[in-house]
Amino acid sequence: MPAPVAVRAGGRAAASPRADHPGRASRDHHPSKTSADGASQSPARRRATPPSAVDIPAGAISIDLKLGSRVVRLTNLQKLFWPDEKICKGDLLRYYSAVAPVLLPHLVDRAMVMKRYPHGAFGPFFFMKRAPVPRPSWIQTCSIEHESGNIIDFPVVQDLATLLWLINLGCVDLNPWYARCDDVDRPDYLHFDMDPVSPTGANKDVPFARVLEASLIVRGALAALGIESYPKTTGSRGIHVYVPIVRGPTQKQVWWFAKQFAITLANAHPSLLTAEYKIAKRPQGRVLVDYNQNAWGRTLASVYSVRPKKGAPVSMPVTWKEIERGITIEQFHLKNAAARINKCGDLWKPLLEKRGRVDLSKFLKP
Repeated sequence: MPAPVAVRAGGRAAASPRADHPGRASRDHHPSKTSADGASQSPARRRATPPSAVDIPAGAISIDLKLGSRVVRLTNLQKLFWPDEKICKGDLLRYYSAVAPVLLPHLVDRAMVMKRYPHGAFGPFFFMKRAPVPRPSWIQTCSIEHESGNIIDFPVVQDLATLLWLINLGCVDLNPWYARCDDVDRPDYLHFDMDPVSPTGANKDVPFARVLEASLIVRGALAALGIESYPKTTGSRGIHVYVPIVRGPTQKQVWWFAKQFAITLANAHPSLLTAEYKIAKRPQGRVLVDYNQNAWGRTLASVYSVRPKKGAPVSMPVTWKEIERGITIEQFHLKNAAARINKCGDLWKPLLEKRGRVDLSKFLKP
């Protein structure tokens, strides 16, 4: 069992939402609102109603898919996104359709950053924040005012139709905000991105077993503070450790707590962990406890996201027992993920529940 780590994050308790200059953005306050487009159901109703199964024919090139009163145009379905695995765009859409019942509750009401791969998973990509125009009238958006005064209309994935529309744009993985659109400054969870330090020169890659060991140390240190955590594979090189929190602390306060926790933990385990922010200063052979992804406006690949890597790996929720026994990134992928989900259910359901959330405010200085 790792040694307990005591952490108290700096920063005073935040004022009530929207109290300071409700119509003006600042560094720590960003007015936001969801568009009325397609808002025919309440968020609670959307979460309670799983999407119906859809049929995307294997041999189709393009189709108009009818989902209730909405029609989604799906194009270039035979385009190979993973040539070696012979996985095409249609396969990607079919995967997301299959896992939508467990995926959508983790996406609703959150602004989405689009990372588009129009030429497949290994081709050039680009980030896109603004929902493209023209777009279907039923696509909802989250309008977020930035400190510069610039207002960006992010798409919000509220249903299966929007999810498939987004994937059809060439998005492989999904990158939702940590906070919901009604208050984008107050997230619903904090997290640690356990990432092996990239080797330089003649140094070797950090074995994934060390990433698992590092993640267990984070789990133990959080548990010593009475905080329960939930892991998932990143689908790339590491492990994401998430903690559902009571909404209240600002994104900056959550970031500060994560920073102090990571630094304290890295100092306690210098041969395995680092929290060094500057890439050039990170010691080789270590696992980075990346707290900086908690900063406002940052995103991580969502749970159940397919990643643009060899083998089409999926960012998969796992249990701590599985991590103790040993897992690999490669064992969860597009072709077997749906079967695992059908067997295990949504292992990340606790991140959606109101009960069991951590009150992070008690770790903040008054």
